[in-house]
Amino acid sequence: MPLVLIFLVLPLVEIGLFIVIGGRIGLWPTLSLIVLGGLAGVLILRAHKARAIEVMNRGLRGVSPGTFLAQGAFQVVGGILLILPGFLTDALGVFLLLPPVQRAVLRWVQTRVKVRAVHLRPTGAGGRQGRGEVIEGEYEAHDETRQPVDPARRVEGRHDEPRSH
Repeated sequence: MPLVLIFLVLPLVEIGLFIVIGGRIGLWPTLSLIVLGGLAGVLILRAHKARAIEVMNRGLRGVSPGTFLAQGAFQVVGGILLILPGFLTDALGVFLLLPPVQRAVLRWVQTRVKVRAVHLRPTGAGGRQGRGEVIEGEYEAHDETRQPVDPARRVEGRHDEPRSH
């Protein structure tokens, strides 16, 4: 139910803000602010994409994966909020891009979420811990649901009979 309220209340608040701000600064400055907010959101998303590609190419060296993911989440959500037309969403988007706000939100989340790390190690024969050796081999995947075709009914024809043309 709260999600429905957001979709009902948010547009009404945005329309109200358009009317109030548009009445004070005028139509064209209001529309210009909305367009500039959308462009800023697009630029933020593009910058995050470029940074994410750079970090992946470097293999997360020097960057904590958790910090990178958190910063990336704030940038993506902030950029999307800036792209959405409206003053409230723009204010929330800019607010989420501020590092002090990000740190405060992360501290709040950390008090409510417990993260557990699981380290998997390969096991050897009999369930004993292995030494991480790589065993090379070949495999063939079979589709269990498909019935094999009788050799006598294959498209290529039977190999024991001469073909007549």
